[in-house]
Amino acid sequence: MEPAPAKISARSKRQVMDWGLVLASQGIEAILNHSESGWELIVEARDFERAEEVIRQYQIENRGWRWKQPLPGSGLVFHWGSLGWVAAIGAVYYWSMVLRPGVRSAGVLDSVRAKQGEWWRLFTAVSLHENMAHLVSNAATGFVLLGLAMARFGAGPALLAAFLAGVVGNAADLLIYTEPHDTLGASGMVTGALGLITSQSFAFWRKYLTGRRFLLQAAAGGILILVLIGFDPNADVVAHIGGFLAGGILGFALGHARAVTLQRGWVNVASLAALAALFLTTWRLALRAP
Repeated sequence: MEPAPAKISARSKRQVMDWGLVLASQGIEAILNHSESGWELIVEARDFERAEEVIRQYQIENRGWRWKQPLPGSGLVFHWGSLGWVAAIGAVYYWSMVLRPGVRSAGVLDSVRAKQGEWWRLFTAVSLHENMAHLVSNAATGFVLLGLAMARFGAGPALLAAFLAGVVGNAADLLIYTEPHDTLGASGMVTGALGLITSQSFAFWRKYLTGRRFLLQAAAGGILILVLIGFDPNADVVAHIGGFLAGGILGFALGHARAVTLQRGWVNVASLAALAALFLTTWRLALRAP
């Protein structure tokens, strides 16, 4: 006879939803239940000790941290730190368009000069935008997609992975288009964040037989959103697809790490430091180039 399922009590619906997502990320199935005594998670008896340990570690890692919040009625968790990314690309836009307009030509992905050895343009172009409409479009979409990716993979790892995906998208653009051209924008980074989110379903595919259904649904949903936001005739479709695929691969790799590990303070600080170093180093090279 199998032992009865175990219960883990929570203070509120918000907390039980948050814990449920944390357990799901670790492959622990849990049922959200509201009884006379309040909200609770119901887990299999064999998973009870591990579930308590995962929740305990999650509480330690997120003590006093309120950037991550559940989205009411969606079952999703959002990281409001993506507002920082919006502010950052807005600041770069003001710097490159108002304070020092000449720097844009130094950072744009000029295919001729990039192929002649100015590799840093693959990186600097991610932070530039053509005009205000271009900036607002990427900021609005990126705010949502990066917020979801940051909640799952940690603020630092998600931002770094999405930025690298945008660089890969630029590299794909450079390889596919043979005619001389210029390109710029954070849209490859935005579709990279979409790829990160889409790849989450691989965790369920590895652990559960029914995970194949979630994998197919997530892939279909991710591709549909990619078509909606990235297949504008006037957009750089190759960079968008390249960023999406690179984000999916990086998300798959990050998905092998424990969620609580990705949320650790030192992991996020190290990832953000690496991102800042890439940004500053490549822009320094761009501004010093003849």
